Amino acid sequence: MDGEWHLDPVSGMWGVAPVNQADDPNGYRYEPVCFDREGNIDVQCRVRYDGRCEDGEDGELVQWYTGLRQLGSSAWNTPIGELSCIYSEEPMDVLEEIAGRILSEFRLLPINAGSVSLQPSPHTLVGANTNVYATAGDQSFSIELFGQEVVVEAFPTEYTWTYGDGSSLGPVANPGGPLPADRWGEQTATSHLYAQTGDFNVSLTTTFRGTYSVNGGPAIPIPGTGSFTASPVTISVWRSVVNNYADNCLENPSGAGC
Repeated sequence: MDGEWHLDPVSGMWGVAPVNQADDPNGYRYEPVCFDREGNIDVQCRVRYDGRCEDGEDGELVQWYTGLRQLGSSAWNTPIGELSCIYSEEPMDVLEEIAGRILSEFRLLPINAGSVSLQPSPHTLVGANTNVYATAGDQSFSIELFGQEVVVEAFPTEYTWTYGDGSSLGPVANPGGPLPADRWGEQTATSHLYAQTGDFNVSLTTTFRGTYSVNGGPAIPIPGTGSFTASPVTISVWRSVVNNYADNCLENPSGAGC
């Protein structure tokens, strides 16, 4: 049964029913479920429906009925939809509460930022392009919020590189990618050229967007992003040295430089 929470003026209980709509010729009433004709509780019925009415205080399972308002409530005998619940206080809007919490929960998830790869590695040369790229993938998580099952999907969208020598790149949409060994040293969209020797920690921060669904419902975009940092990778930057030797390696294969 579709509708909004309304306060029943007779009983003072909150329930979901299409009442108080403008120009509605029908009236609405409910009857408690799990009572016999003498008004005694039907225990087996209670057991069967246990846990159905836990969205608010003093939940009670009922069947709603409708009929022409001008005939009076005793004639409103047409059932509306399936059994539903009434409460002594208006239950919170669970979907609204989840929507308000989902971004902060998203940012607390153990999302894997991805891995950092370097070419060449673990050593590179001053003045040569070192190819840096990320491997990050879509991820799925199942969590519980306000007693509801929420499935969160996370998708990497942007990458920020810190090369360890005071320079950085990003956020950019391109994660980079591997090069064949015979092309190492070429400039790529995410490569970096080191100007000094030393050991440098290369780190990656990946930005994710996401969606969530409640109890198997449709996927809803999460209103914001989360950023997650991968473990840094150390690269040793060396300087190349070229020496000239007098030996002819064809004549003296064991000579210096051969």
